[in-house]
Amino acid sequence: MEFFRIRRDIPFMRHALVFNAISALTFVAAVFFLVTRGLHFSNEFTGGTVLEVAYTQAADLARTREVVEKMGFGEVQVQNFGTSHDVMIRLPVSKTTKAADMASNVFAELCHAESGQVADRQYTTPQGEQVSRKACEVAGAEPLKLSRTEFVGPSVGEELAWDGGKALIFVVLGIMAYLAIRFEWKFAVAAIIANLHDVVIILGFFAFFQWEFSLSVLAAVLAVLGYSVNESVVIFDRIREAFRKYRKMSTHEVIDHAITSTMSRTIITHGCTEMMVLSMLVFGGPTLHYFAIALTIGILFGIYSSVFVAAAIAMWLGVKREDLIKFSAAKEGDPNDPNSGAVV
Repeated sequence: MEFFRIRRDIPFMRHALVFNAISALTFVAAVFFLVTRGLHFSNEFTGGTVLEVAYTQAADLARTREVVEKMGFGEVQVQNFGTSHDVMIRLPVSKTTKAADMASNVFAELCHAESGQVADRQYTTPQGEQVSRKACEVAGAEPLKLSRTEFVGPSVGEELAWDGGKALIFVVLGIMAYLAIRFEWKFAVAAIIANLHDVVIILGFFAFFQWEFSLSVLAAVLAVLGYSVNESVVIFDRIREAFRKYRKMSTHEVIDHAITSTMSRTIITHGCTEMMVLSMLVFGGPTLHYFAIALTIGILFGIYSSVFVAAAIAMWLGVKREDLIKFSAAKEGDPNDPNSGAVV
């Protein structure tokens, strides 16, 4: 399906050097901010305390976040999970307060915000054990309950960071192997440079603005890797088709034609995806905010890198018709082929 068709090829490769110089400067700036400022890791990587509380009514996240932030623990996360009544609160590691005390203090403040008092309740489990738990009491009712308390140590965060790094490496190696098998090693190198360019720029944005880098953002980065390589594969397929069909064209003309012929598909695909991502950014709340930001940056730079980075690098690596197509003698002499016998 096409919304429009461009009749004349746009000379993208004529300006490839300028756009790649801009891309290189952006890449260097991203690396600079990563080295000098670093990423602002979430509690999932640095460790911390996790509380889960259940309200009898739909939780007011803004009010809950305000109560917790006033306690001065630093960067905290407050989000719904499961239902609108359930709230998860993540607190950073404190050098002065124990994790158990932090959880108790937060629950007490949330209880006071509901005009209640914290009391110890005794109950018997189905196994006959006597268990004590904290309860928030208001005139015989219980407006919120402490469902779970968990402490995530720094060692767990380090393990998550290491596992995330390994996942990124395996994805990169898998993409390179796939492209080298399907196309040719020059395309594999061009595509992986373009994809890593997208990833580093996403990380550079998060380092510069000190946005929180969480597991959901890491998932977005991995998604961008796959998303960007899909655009590159579409362009590479058109390049291969154009090499087969237009034998009198030079390499840069073939690449210009391939990119121009995919413009309508690019606008439709990425436009629809970006509408979905923007809806998550606007309506998804704090839980999906940085996830959607990472995807937005990745999609925009993914389009840019597939056109001006991957294709241009493949051209400069010297990709040619013989790298992709093995013509037989019969094909060369095919009388039905209008380009038969053409020499490049």
